[in-house]
Order: sequence, then structure tokens, then C-alpha cells
Amino acid sequence: MLVVIANDLPPAVRGRMKLWFIEPKPNVFISGVKDNVARKVVAYLYKHCPADSGVMVFRRIPETPGYDISGIGDTKRNLTEISGLQLVIEKQNSLCDS
Repeated sequence: MLVVIANDLPPAVRGRMKLWFIEPKPNVFISGVKDNVARKVVAYLYKHCPADSGVMVFRRIPETPGYDISGIGDTKRNLTEISGLQLVIEKQNSLCDS
């Protein structure tokens, strides 16, 4: 399985992604492609997406923990690793007191 979340994809890349993926929300792509095809798609993204695309890729892998997270450019989210487990850090909104 492969999940791709982008801030902004070039039109040609987005059109190509629609061949292999469903797009439940703009610039969010999900597909059950085989591992070999997933590697080719990720290589395609790295080759054709500029840094301002802000792409985050979640890819299933056969090793523990079962997934790999990678990014291209500023994804507006930070990745961290704790005890070998990759995690996405969400920015917290501060609440204003009334």
C-alpha cells in the first residue's frame, strides 16, 4: 500500500498519479500497488516533484514496523523516530484565553 499526501503537485505529476491511485481529497492519493511498483512511483515522485511540492509518502514495507515514511521538501509536518518507530508530529494550535 502507498499513501501520498502533498501540499501542491505539478499538474503533470498529479495527472499521472490519478492513473495508479484514488484521490479521496485533493492531493491525497491512496493505492494498493505492489511493492515493486510502489518503489517506482516513489522514485518518479523524487525525480519530478520540486521541493515546494511538500510530499509525504507512507509506504508499506516487509520489515518491522511495516511502513516507511519519507518526504520531499517542506511537508508542514515533522518526522521523528522513537525506538525505531517513525512518527509524524502534528503542530498544535494554541488556545487563546477569553
